[in-house]
Amino acid sequence: MIEYKSTVKLIKQLDWKLIIIVLAIFSFGLLVLSSATHAQITGNYGQIYKQCMGFGLGIIMIIGILLFDYNFLGKYYKALYIISLLMLVIVLIPGIGSSRGGARSWISLGPLDFQTSELVKLTFILSYAKIVESKRGKLNTIKEIIPVVIYALPFIGLLFAQPDLGTAIVFSCIIASMLFISGLDIKLIKKVIIIALVSLPIMYMFMASHQRERIDAFLHPEDATLKGNYQVMQSMIAIGSGGTTGKGLYNGTQNQEGFLPVQESDFIFAVIGEELGALGMATVIALYALFLTRMIAIAKEAKDFYGTLIVTGVMGMFAYQIIQNIGMTVALIPVTGVTLPFISYGGSSLLTSLANLGLVLNVCMRRKKINF
Repeated sequence: MIEYKSTVKLIKQLDWKLIIIVLAIFSFGLLVLSSATHAQITGNYGQIYKQCMGFGLGIIMIIGILLFDYNFLGKYYKALYIISLLMLVIVLIPGIGSSRGGARSWISLGPLDFQTSELVKLTFILSYAKIVESKRGKLNTIKEIIPVVIYALPFIGLLFAQPDLGTAIVFSCIIASMLFISGLDIKLIKKVIIIALVSLPIMYMFMASHQRERIDAFLHPEDATLKGNYQVMQSMIAIGSGGTTGKGLYNGTQNQEGFLPVQESDFIFAVIGEELGALGMATVIALYALFLTRMIAIAKEAKDFYGTLIVTGVMGMFAYQIIQNIGMTVALIPVTGVTLPFISYGGSSLLTSLANLGLVLNVCMRRKKINF
């Protein structure tokens, strides 16, 4: 009986506003995805069914995550750290890992292809938050911050080895979010930004050819011969032609006639712009703003600093992915293979987004002590 009562109380403490917002984003995305996949024309709703199945599996993952107190999971942060590294290493082994878009980031699981770095986002947040927690208030000098950064460097290095620059940046945002909330000295932040800007030309030299092509395309948007510019040009045409209210769902010419590439995942925001116009795009952005705002509130209300770090890391991940995906469709940011959370088609990214949402809800439902 006590266990039943505690379960009921924990469920009541869930942030139902956040859950409703995610359901709204996913439902909106599913509608747009039906147009992006041309299901209404071909009659093939296979990708829609797979997306719904992925969402269902994600819900099961959330329930599984909620069964364990996040502090219990945190006790095994060293094991999670090692497992995370192994999952990034395994894709680099010939015969096991496979390449997509120039990055060796995938493994085949029968009929499914899985990007291990997606799952590592969750395990990394759980393990790295525990490491950063022990350094709270002790990040005022370079000497103090170096050990914390060293813990994260193997992850960034392995992602560069794949090479997967987009995911490496996602991890960098997770790391930066946690360090910032831990009281990182503002003077150090300024120095890091300056060093990063000065290092950009050196980083460019060590980038893979397809990554340099994307940077070149961003710097020369008028050159249609550069790889990536065609995608952005078509995206801009689609969004610009949508106007205020759009051409109507299923009526976008750039989308329906196949001019817009990767429209079901990387450039699905352009489909929204063309078919639902500025109002549709504003609706999505507003939902994401509410989504991030709720996570800020949960981070503030967490019962301990470890919980705050977990939520902050997840929020940093989502914030970057949202800004990056929308930014690249309107030519404000170089193109990377970063999907739009809960909207873009893709099992790995959807499951990861829901699993990380589960971490946030885990922290939320245990923000108060249960009394009997």
